[in-house]
Amino acid sequence: MKLFLKGERCFSPKCSFEKRNYSPGMHGKKVTFKRKESDFALQLREKQKARRIYGVQERQFRRYFRTALRVKGMTGATLLQILERRLDNVVFRMGLAESRAQARQLVRHGHFSVNGHNHDVPSYLVEVGDVIEVRAASRSNGYFKAVADRLGERSMPNWLEFDASRLAGRMLSMPDRQSVDLPMSEQLIVEYYSR
Repeated sequence: MKLFLKGERCFSPKCSFEKRNYSPGMHGKKVTFKRKESDFALQLREKQKARRIYGVQERQFRRYFRTALRVKGMTGATLLQILERRLDNVVFRMGLAESRAQARQLVRHGHFSVNGHNHDVPSYLVEVGDVIEVRAASRSNGYFKAVADRLGERSMPNWLEFDASRLAGRMLSMPDRQSVDLPMSEQLIVEYYSR
């Protein structure tokens, strides 16, 4: 399945998924009988897909699940809400990076501040009302000048607002399941960890 991990490259003919849509390895092109996948395989694949999309290691992903389990309500929706609130994901959703991996690197290099305080931790959970902006020292960077020219190409989720002139955005509300446009079945992830 195409996960759009490489940013703009995934929309071009250079996408590796478009070039090779068979299994890796020397026997990938062979046509063999397709075995029915077990429930465990489906659950594991869904969990791994979520981990790779958000760029989270297993230990941290399990910790997010335990946190979502303690909150009242639907565990799967709460898990996606926690993953969407990560600072690197919010930077990606605002359009300041082409991919989540690039957003993670930009955050790690200290280009962003939250409520006027410098933050370089990609896993920081953004709260409602927090203002995320590009630091004043980083605005003169050539990358952010180029970003200002191409802003508005990607659709912004309704739980975020963004001011392109200031390169700053604000989280208006908690993300809900309808605003997460990823082809993911969070129920399979809950079933995987509930074994």
